[in-house]
Amino acid sequence: MADNKKQSGGGIHFRRLIAYIVLIIISFLCLFWFYVLFINATRSNAELSAGFTAIPSTHFIENWVNLKNGTLPIVRGMFNSLIIAFLTATLATYFSTMTAYAIHAYDFKGKKFIFTFILMIMMIPTQVTVLGFLQLIDKMKLDNSAIPLVVPAIASPAVFFYMKQYMDATLPLSLVEAARIDGSGEFRTFNQIVTPLMKPAIAVQAIFSFVGSWNNYFTPALVLHDDTKKTLPILIAQLRNADWLKFDMGQVYMMIAFSIFPVIIVYLILSKHIVGGVTLGGVKG
Repeated sequence: MADNKKQSGGGIHFRRLIAYIVLIIISFLCLFWFYVLFINATRSNAELSAGFTAIPSTHFIENWVNLKNGTLPIVRGMFNSLIIAFLTATLATYFSTMTAYAIHAYDFKGKKFIFTFILMIMMIPTQVTVLGFLQLIDKMKLDNSAIPLVVPAIASPAVFFYMKQYMDATLPLSLVEAARIDGSGEFRTFNQIVTPLMKPAIAVQAIFSFVGSWNNYFTPALVLHDDTKKTLPILIAQLRNADWLKFDMGQVYMMIAFSIFPVIIVYLILSKHIVGGVTLGGVKG
């Protein structure tokens, strides 16, 4: 018996060691490219042309000053991206959660058809509908405006599907019925009872929606025309496509590094809800 316990304990320690090694390797592969990005942001265009080095250089402030004093409105682009990404994430998560709650908590005719129809919409790529979308916003006089980039986020099939699956696993209908018996209105039940229970899922989808909107280049490039209204991905593309006399790879790396910070901050703010939800689920189990 003692030998079996020793063998079992040794096997557990060995598997744990392998798991730690794999996690360290994966973490290194994920973080190494961020390190390369920030190192390159400290180097000049000539140094970058000479090849890669793992040692930081001394051109960080110079690259930032050149970027800020350049022809592109970088700070304004950051502000535009923040507004669009924040509103997109907020609308997508709130209204998708509300739609998922309606499908989950109510029984009505056509419920299965609506659920299937929403999933069918999720399968249609943006490129297929973009021509009609551009014609629509042109007729509505919304061209060169951020409104067409924000309002469609209200209907987000992918976020809806994730929320619906999460509700099926974690939200018992008995809780909703108990709230109704206690006299709670439908909006109060959703906002004060359902939404707090959905915090982990909302945090995950808010991060995904924010990052997706933040990195979106295709639609904003077609809708926005003035430099003062463009988002950071468009400005980064313009900076990279500059003529060879003005091209500075150090500024490009600096701008990319500059554009990553808001995403990291959003993740750090929302990650505690994800960890809290996982911990809560483990305690309940």
